[in-house]
Amino acid sequence: MTKTYFNTKLKKLNLGCGRDIRKDYVNIDFTKMPGVDVVHDLNKFPYPFKDNMFEEVECRHVICLLDDPVKIMEELHRICKDGAIIKIFDVYYNCSSPGNDPYLKRTFNENSFNWLDKTYSTGYYTAKHFKILKRELIPTRLGKMIPRFMRKTTSIVIGEVIKNVYFEIQVVKKN
Repeated sequence: MTKTYFNTKLKKLNLGCGRDIRKDYVNIDFTKMPGVDVVHDLNKFPYPFKDNMFEEVECRHVICLLDDPVKIMEELHRICKDGAIIKIFDVYYNCSSPGNDPYLKRTFNENSFNWLDKTYSTGYYTAKHFKILKRELIPTRLGKMIPRFMRKTTSIVIGEVIKNVYFEIQVVKKN
């Protein structure tokens, strides 16, 4: 039986926290380490939280390591309140720096989550609704020396210009 966690004070979730323990967040990871509040395999559903519990979720270099992004986003939809913000920082597809991570399953670009938003998608992958509020390419040190308008093109040509991609995605439960 899965234990369900509920704390009325903490409305933020740090998904796959690792050693990045955040104050005022519920810190969840698959390994018990100092500061981890909840130990749970994020590839196993449901997550041990009640429906509509969180107002914000941070995912830093987590979704790239997990099996099924569709199921993950659907589960985050379940445990988040209407209007909650999911912040995703993940590995950019054209950056080789994470190449030494044996658990890396996928990389992302600025369009990787379009399938969540009706503006860009027909809802083929999920019936859950989201809205992409922001997407941003995070440059490497080299990338910071290149003008912003040239970074993406330069990254395609030489790589190592963009290291991460950032999304802010809003949970939409009411139509």
